[in-house]
Amino acid sequence: MFPIRRAQSPSTPTAAGLPPGRQHDALLAADLQDVPFWRRATPALVAVLLVALADFLTGKDRYLAPLMTVVPAIAALTLKPGELLGICSLGIFAVYGLSVYDGVDNINDERFLYGAIVSYVVLTLFSAWVARIRMRRAAAFAAVSSVAEAAQRALLRLPGPVVGPLRLAVRYVSAADASRIGGDLYSVLETPHGTRVAVGDVRGKGLAAVQTAAVVLGAFREAAYDEAGLRGVAARIEASVERHVPDGEFTTALFAEFRAPGEIELLQYGHVPPIRVDGDGRAHVLDAPDPWVPLGLGRLTVGEPSSWGQPFGADDVLVLCTDGVIEARHRKSGEFYPLAERVGPLVRGAARSAGELEAAVGRVYADLLAHTGGALKDDALLLLITRSD
Repeated sequence: MFPIRRAQSPSTPTAAGLPPGRQHDALLAADLQDVPFWRRATPALVAVLLVALADFLTGKDRYLAPLMTVVPAIAALTLKPGELLGICSLGIFAVYGLSVYDGVDNINDERFLYGAIVSYVVLTLFSAWVARIRMRRAAAFAAVSSVAEAAQRALLRLPGPVVGPLRLAVRYVSAADASRIGGDLYSVLETPHGTRVAVGDVRGKGLAAVQTAAVVLGAFREAAYDEAGLRGVAARIEASVERHVPDGEFTTALFAEFRAPGEIELLQYGHVPPIRVDGDGRAHVLDAPDPWVPLGLGRLTVGEPSSWGQPFGADDVLVLCTDGVIEARHRKSGEFYPLAERVGPLVRGAARSAGELEAAVGRVYADLLAHTGGALKDDALLLLITRSD
């Protein structure tokens, strides 16, 4: 999954899963090749300069030219093999120049010069080989990331910025950055029974969470078109989870249905309460009158959940999220992120247009990162919804 994800239709995938441009960009980012050459070469060039200055400033009675062997090792971290050989050739000239300056190129001390140059050349060739291996591993990592991203796209089937009467803006962050796959899920579908939304948070992370998310999303996509009411949709998903998900695993979920203008029906399964922000920027936490247990734990209780209605006008913004947002801790104090207290001013006026809504979710996400110091330790989903009618 992606550190930042916009609510838009995915690009047409190729046989490998992603468009060639995306695969190329993934490879460049994995091996720093999207960074300009001069920036990647700067550490090695600085090392050459520092060794030369150290030798020069300590005088001719100190022979520090052999320290130039650090240059190939540094260059191997950021440069391609050809680039490395080009930069390291400067080091050879620097070694020879310093040797002449220190007076070790005469017939009595030239063995020091030969030793320094031979050591430098051998280490340069070895570092070029290391750089080649690094690039191969980066290519393999980029391929794995591309497959993971394609799997994520197939799983989530990202909706467009407008679904039925709704505008959407979303940010999704996976805790498993290397694989880009996480356990948070969402889906928005236009059905004969209205526009239906599902947001969920699977217990755990990684591939096990993805498997559970696939079960929940697959059941929702089928039931949302067949069942007349949200309770029927949720019951179908609960049955599917009990059949296909191991015991002890559960998923908190929130379902919403937009059928009549100005009203929304909600059904909560142990999930984070949604927040409605009105046109004046006031945040209203929509707590369930009869909270229910998460999906997968229904057999442990008796009865059945109840949905409830809420007003939802043209100027309102519905804010849905997962635990990764409200449980994100402050970088110093460790306090949880106070979404209900801060979201109102951040999304005020977002219902005016799709651009305003996208800017609003960006502000909330930026504020969340500022709260944590720039990193999230759990999967996190932010979904903002307004009416387009």
